[in-house]
Amino acid sequence: MKLKLLFCFCLCFFLNKTNAQSSIVKIEPSTRFYKKVDSTLLNLYIYKPLDFDASKTYNCVVFFHGGGWNNGSPNMFNRQSMYFASRGMISVSVEYRLKNTHGTTPFQAIEDAKSAIRYIRKHANELNIHPNSIIAGGGSAGGHLAASCALISNFDNPNEDLSVSSKPNALVLLNPVLDLGPGYYAHKRFGQRYKDLSPIEHIKEESPSTIILVGTKDRIVPIEMVTSFKEKMNAKGNRCDLVLYKDQGHAFFAKKPIKYFIETTAKIDDFLVSLGYLNGKSTIKNQYK
Repeated sequence: MKLKLLFCFCLCFFLNKTNAQSSIVKIEPSTRFYKKVDSTLLNLYIYKPLDFDASKTYNCVVFFHGGGWNNGSPNMFNRQSMYFASRGMISVSVEYRLKNTHGTTPFQAIEDAKSAIRYIRKHANELNIHPNSIIAGGGSAGGHLAASCALISNFDNPNEDLSVSSKPNALVLLNPVLDLGPGYYAHKRFGQRYKDLSPIEHIKEESPSTIILVGTKDRIVPIEMVTSFKEKMNAKGNRCDLVLYKDQGHAFFAKKPIKYFIETTAKIDDFLVSLGYLNGKSTIKNQYK
């Protein structure tokens, strides 16, 4: 009798776990190169809704991974990309040049980020994307790239069609590097040019609406950096939501426990709903039980 009860308990546990996992909408991305530099091809990883309709136009969220402009992978935002595709958007995760792989600097990374958004907007019709509904997001250095596309007017590739804007329509920033000034992360790497690449130095009126999500114990992106950015955005009449996660460090949203991925994704979903880029209620807690 005890063995039967134990067997039933194990079976129920297995079935519940399997059902929970099966509720995740899994989407395989297609690959498309957006830029060639010498012999290097840089790719977009495109996630489409399962019920994708080629006769429709979709809002788009573009993710840039972190890694200090040195390393990293577009796979960093695989879960977020699948989720927002499941919510009816087209998600794109971007490959860009890195120091450890290509021997480049953050200046080239910004250029690539701008090239990616420009490519998506220029080819919006064939990609089934609304050209004025492109949200840029990223974590850490990727958040810096997304913010740079929105705020910094330099570092575009002069060989591209600059009549096509590389500016996103909204920003989703997870522990983003927004200030490269003295005392902050990587300042020595930029020296006297730090203001050129610091998004906080380039805030203007009518900058894209922004949400920032950061841990209160982040040593790379301290609270004073993001609060100062928020204050300057608000002073210029721009929306900038700031969500703090108590006692969490850098890149907490990508680490265990998974609840921080769920919580940050739910907040981003609410933000996009408030801007009209998504409809209905978040399904993230249903997918990741």
